Amino acid sequence: MKGREKRAVSTVRLILTAIKDRDIVVRGKGDADEISDQEILQVLQTMVRQRNESIALCERGGRLGLAEQETEEIGIIETFLPERLDEAATEEAIRSVVGEIGASSIKDMGRTMAILRERYAGQIDFAKASAVVKTQLNAG
Repeated sequence: MKGREKRAVSTVRLILTAIKDRDIVVRGKGDADEISDQEILQVLQTMVRQRNESIALCERGGRLGLAEQETEEIGIIETFLPERLDEAATEEAIRSVVGEIGASSIKDMGRTMAILRERYAGQIDFAKASAVVKTQLNAG
């Protein structure tokens, strides 16, 4: 705020609002007193995904200024997310989990993905990881 970075301030306010909204929903259900770190990560990841979709729509509609604004917001939101693992590190993490739990067939996919989600929330693109897990389990 002191640096007069309007985009950063407005984006942080959007983040806080989204987290408060999720908190209200969770409390309304009586599930917990406050939302977990995992749920905060999900809120942030959802915000990034929404902005990526908006960028695609803005570019198709010729609204490059809005697309640039969305891109800036993604950069700000990502500063609050854990650093993503690269492809090699993702494959190593999957190999490690598969070896640790003794996964040997596609039937173990659900268990493998659950452990990956627990340990690497926010660090792995689970859509891509799913394909890698399938490949490793089918090869094994």
